Amino acid sequence: MRIAIDPFMHRHLPLEAIPAKVKELGYDWIELSPRGDFLEWFKAPRVFPDRIKALKQALKDADVGIASLLPMYRWASPDEAERQAAVKHWKRAIEIAVELGVDTMNSEFGRGPHPDKGSCYCCHTGSMIEACEDAWWRSMEELVPILEREGIQLNVEPHPEDWCETIQPALDIIRTVNSKRVKFLYCAPHTFYFGDDTVAMLRESADVLAHVHVGDTFNHKASSGLRYILNPPGTQARVHQHLNIGQGEVPWDDFFGTLAAIGFDGIMTACVFAWEDRADHSGRFMRTEMQKYIDQYWKEGSRK
Repeated sequence: MRIAIDPFMHRHLPLEAIPAKVKELGYDWIELSPRGDFLEWFKAPRVFPDRIKALKQALKDADVGIASLLPMYRWASPDEAERQAAVKHWKRAIEIAVELGVDTMNSEFGRGPHPDKGSCYCCHTGSMIEACEDAWWRSMEELVPILEREGIQLNVEPHPEDWCETIQPALDIIRTVNSKRVKFLYCAPHTFYFGDDTVAMLRESADVLAHVHVGDTFNHKASSGLRYILNPPGTQARVHQHLNIGQGEVPWDDFFGTLAAIGFDGIMTACVFAWEDRADHSGRFMRTEMQKYIDQYWKEGSRK
């Protein structure tokens, strides 16, 4: 098992300082999410030979690896020019993964309404879901052969506000891709968008599950739907958090216990964004808590 951290809360640090910081916090692996000086959100990668060289040296010096690269591009956009640009950026991101010796990438189904472009992209209303799904399939037709040729695994997660934000149809869509290089990412902070039975959902996903994000969240459906009070009433906002373990309502014994029971041995990423003012403390806390559950449920534990 690769136990990683998403260093988004440390993005103010130079890229080449991230490996040492991650090591300081107790991790041997990084899930490198979008940042302005590398894989920028929705835009072409800001990557050139000297930057690759500096990052490789920093990783070597810190004895840290990249478990996964996380690009975010509009590969599910119904705007064909936007989709084609996203696929171009994806192809470059795959090249970068190969250059770095990274064997895994992960991303979201994509093309929710933010940032807005043109007319309504409110996929969760149903107005654009079919067009977004069709666009995503066109992108996958181009990208899956490249992933297979380069030996890169892609783990995909449904995300609140995207055209696919629930565990189903996400699982069946990934199975329909029918590639050993395309798997499922279960994001614990999205638990209550997926459903209410963590054990059943993890068991359902077992055949394609390769990656989990660990962070806590509150059940937005609880308290008669009044856990969050949004104004104006009826707004379609999608609210969730990425909190430290124990600060929300995710059933962690069910989560870790079921992962162990199904033999999960993929990537486990601490994925907390809520505490930039105490990011170091959060990172250390999450590493300790994840190891505690691993030692409890996997018996022998893992510190690969």
